[in-house]
Amino acid sequence: MVQPLHLGIRVAGGTQRQNGKTSCRKVGVQTILNISEYATNENPKSLTLLSRACYAGNSSCMDNVTHTLTGLMLSRAGLNRLTPHAAAILMLSANAADIDVASALGGSLRFLEYHRGITHSLIAIPLMAMLPVLLVWLLAHTRLPWRRAYLVSLAGAASHPLLDWTNMYGVRLLSPWSERWYRADIHSVVDAWIWAVLLLALAAPALSRLVSSEIGARPGTGRGWAVLALCFFATYSFGRYLLHSRAVATLDARLYGNEAPLRVAAIPTPFNPFRWAGLVETEGFYFIYDDLNLLREFDPSGGSVFPKPSASPEIERARDTETFRAFLAFSQYPLWRVTPLAVPEGGKRVEAMDLRFGSPPQPRFVATAVLDHALRVERSWFAFGDLPVPGSRR
Repeated sequence: MVQPLHLGIRVAGGTQRQNGKTSCRKVGVQTILNISEYATNENPKSLTLLSRACYAGNSSCMDNVTHTLTGLMLSRAGLNRLTPHAAAILMLSANAADIDVASALGGSLRFLEYHRGITHSLIAIPLMAMLPVLLVWLLAHTRLPWRRAYLVSLAGAASHPLLDWTNMYGVRLLSPWSERWYRADIHSVVDAWIWAVLLLALAAPALSRLVSSEIGARPGTGRGWAVLALCFFATYSFGRYLLHSRAVATLDARLYGNEAPLRVAAIPTPFNPFRWAGLVETEGFYFIYDDLNLLREFDPSGGSVFPKPSASPEIERARDTETFRAFLAFSQYPLWRVTPLAVPEGGKRVEAMDLRFGSPPQPRFVATAVLDHALRVERSWFAFGDLPVPGSRR
């Protein structure tokens, strides 16, 4: 008999700003154990609970629903034959790299600096795989075949940076030796098709179990659905890669205001794999295209144009702050703005935003500094949303 699912604390996923700081809430260990037991028994209620528990509130992470369900599908696809509690181990290891969300306790800037760094690097995968095995051993009070349990956990731990690499936020795979960001830009942080197939593979065995109980047949294990979901994930990702290459080539083959592009980026959207957002940088401007539809003719004159400001003492002074150094180490397409302020008198407000995540009308991922008339930094801060909250960081 399936026991009721008891959700404890730490069940919400994603990153939200609260009281001016970033609050990152992730799936708790005991929650994963409880969900895994429930999901392993193909209970359809786990579909809704997983969605609510792991919803990602902004673009900072490949959503934890996808990570968690990928771990569960790996278990059902056959890895659960190798060790007890394979579902729990894989669901935990598929999320283990996000242990770096603890950096959010230091505020938005610290989260920006440390998220998707060392814990998401290739060298950290063996350690990220060990932690879930130890946690399951401690909480389940069950003997585990350590070697096989660790190998199973490795599969989940390796899936996390791989999935994070596919979206536009990127991941520092070679940290700590290199802080370079790697990103494929083929998936949105939340992809509707991936969610649909993974959730279908989660729920289908429950429906099959229900039908089998009515007709007296032996219920399936869900292995076929899990293999199908993982195969779809891989095939869909390859298709997205091909479409992304086509979108990049489309952007790169045009002139923009009689200027050739210096760089272009095609940013995925959640629903239609043929629709992308385009970002083009030329010598003097940024061009943003909200609807780059690969099924239609591309019109380079149809985007929003934002001029790149010339170098100025205000911008150079802001660059020297800790806030802007951390932001510029992360940002791939920074757009600067300098605006005068009434208070302090003769002061200036300097902003830099990452155009992958927003635009001047709707800024996101914004570093801000307030300078006085003598270009002294009064305060500086970083915010993910369009309502930045000051925090003294010089």
